[in-house]
Amino acid sequence: MLIPEGEVRYHPAGFDAELGPVLDDVRAGRWRSMRELLGDNPSWASRTARSQVLAAAAAQGDTVEAWCQEEPHHNAVMMRARVAVQRALNAHRAGRRDDTAGLEDRARMACAAAVRRWPADPVPWVSLLALAQVDTGERHRRPEHRAKPWEQLLPYGPWGLLHEVRRRDPLNREAWHRMLQALQAYGEHTSDFVRWVSSWAPEGSALAVLPLYVYADLFRSRQARGEITTLYWTSDPVPYYTRSALDRWFAHADPGSWSALDLNYLAQALCSGGFAEGAEVFSAIGDRPTPAPWKYVAPVPERWEESFLIARGHYLPHVVDRPTHARPRR
Repeated sequence: MLIPEGEVRYHPAGFDAELGPVLDDVRAGRWRSMRELLGDNPSWASRTARSQVLAAAAAQGDTVEAWCQEEPHHNAVMMRARVAVQRALNAHRAGRRDDTAGLEDRARMACAAAVRRWPADPVPWVSLLALAQVDTGERHRRPEHRAKPWEQLLPYGPWGLLHEVRRRDPLNREAWHRMLQALQAYGEHTSDFVRWVSSWAPEGSALAVLPLYVYADLFRSRQARGEITTLYWTSDPVPYYTRSALDRWFAHADPGSWSALDLNYLAQALCSGGFAEGAEVFSAIGDRPTPAPWKYVAPVPERWEESFLIARGHYLPHVVDRPTHARPRR
């Protein structure tokens, strides 16, 4: 990939050139381009990824509600569920407990309506998995969120919901990330979970990158407690899973399926772990870095772009680029 000189910048659309203009329309209250985009998706993976990003933008307004009212298509019903879940997650993360319960109930009802409207669609089940992380009550957790795991030594969690996604789209990237987020919210040790996933993930699957998310999060939390050492990224098993992600995912995946977030997690682990390889990964990222995980390793998290550029300069010294300190678009 040819990397242009200029400013590196974060954009939620990542590499999806068609998604960017649609996001602008959604923020402006226009839904017709969203309808066209979702009506012409080439795969479940594309549908899942696009609807997630669109929901994050649409949750700030009433664009999807207007679409449903004028044209209650199954894609509109799916997006209504996506937006309802996003609003519940936003309230939960903001600590608005009084709001969260009502939003969670509405989101669950919206997901059920989307399942009925198009049973083959994995996205409503992915949405229910995303909602599972809100249910953090240890004793009174909903039964579907404390189901028996598929393998011994794995934690109890929303395995039935994951099964429903797996029936429709076995390697759905977001579903497995949402499962991880739910287990983290429940206070479970997730290292065994991601190692298990990595053990069977086929070549070219982004699930091989999943362990790097756990190790980056562990680095962040340990650093906040003052427990981190400079050897973290070179101590087992982090280098093993960094190499696995490079050799089993990046070397085999279709570039059209790359997630900018996955590429950045891999690039950061390669650089922090002292790997000689990395130029191709940074070339693939181009001018699309993501705040995480660079903000976890940056001396000043708000200036994460500088950490990215320093790392990229190590592998691609011929590239001249400038960071922008404008707040990332969300």
